[in-house]
Amino acid sequence: MPEIKRIHHIAVAVENIDTALRFWRDMLGIEPTQITNAPQESAQIAFLPLGETEIELVQPTTPDSGMSRFLEKHGPGMHHLCLEVDDLNAWLEKLKAGGVILINEQLKVGEDGRLYAFIHPKSTHGVLLELYQLPK
Repeated sequence: MPEIKRIHHIAVAVENIDTALRFWRDMLGIEPTQITNAPQESAQIAFLPLGETEIELVQPTTPDSGMSRFLEKHGPGMHHLCLEVDDLNAWLEKLKAGGVILINEQLKVGEDGRLYAFIHPKSTHGVLLELYQLPK
C-alpha cells in the first residue's frame, strides 16, 4: 500500500516574493534556502525551511498562469498543501479508482527530478492538494 511520509510544504500565493520575504525572512527570521524560477509552472518560488517541512512562497511570472488567476480571484494567501509520498504512480491509480478528481491525470516531473501531481479541491473538501515523490 502506498504511504504518505509527511507534509512536504505549505504553499502561499504572493504577488511579490521580495515584499513577502520582508515578513517571512526579516520579521520571522526564516531564511530561504532557495529562490528559483519554475518555468513549467510560470512561477518564481522561494523555499523557507521550517523543521521537517517548508513554506513555499509562489509568485506568478505570467499574467495567464494558474497562480495569476488564483491571485485575481482570491488574493494572496494559502494556495495548497503538499504531501510527500513514497509511490506517486500507486497513489494516482488508487485515487482514480476511488473517483477522486485529479488535476493531473499523469504525474509531472520537476526540473530537480521530483514527481508531482495535483488533486482538485472538489475532492478534498476545499483544499488544493499536491502530492510529491522526491528523487531517490
